[in-house]
Amino acid sequence: MKKLLIATSNKAKLEEIKYGLKELEKENIKLFTLNDVGVEEEPEETGQTFCENAKIKAKSYGDLTNLPTIADDGGLIIPYLNNEPGVKSRRWLGYKASDQELIDYTLKRLKNTSKTQRIAYLQTCICFYLAKKNVFMFQEEKIKGYIAEKPSNKPTNGYPFRALFIVEKYQKYYDELTEKQHNLINHRLKALKKLVPKIKEVLLK
Repeated sequence: MKKLLIATSNKAKLEEIKYGLKELEKENIKLFTLNDVGVEEEPEETGQTFCENAKIKAKSYGDLTNLPTIADDGGLIIPYLNNEPGVKSRRWLGYKASDQELIDYTLKRLKNTSKTQRIAYLQTCICFYLAKKNVFMFQEEKIKGYIAEKPSNKPTNGYPFRALFIVEKYQKYYDELTEKQHNLINHRLKALKKLVPKIKEVLLK
């Protein structure tokens, strides 16, 4: 049996990545979480890009556990705000900020702006790391939309910006997409779909 570590402590993200990797379980590749392997520490995210941070996390956890590891980094990009919050999306107001505080702060920064100025992207970069062969593989994806003037009525815990993000393709809040719509446009699932065949090729050799 082969093993693969999913290196995230975000419960919502963990479930999404598990869903995106379900094809691997059919190949007898068992998915492990940080809880499964008893790891609590988190590496410092010093990268300037999502891919740099994804690589830092994947390598840190992969070296620590000696397991093939997948990690991602992503967030919200608002060109009008000089691409903020970008790599600081989760820690824009510090690590202890709540989802609601991040929502309120985003709306404050964009107060009295036009729809064009509220154009935004949800972006992710996923990194697969295999220490034994020093293999790094990356996949990036993003979704275009804009920031609404008020949050949705169905916020997803752990994903504060989705409560403000109107998906351009459907003209709906991200949080209000149907399951089918979500699975079709989700940037993380799209990236995983492209990465899974490459992971299988490496792990099942």
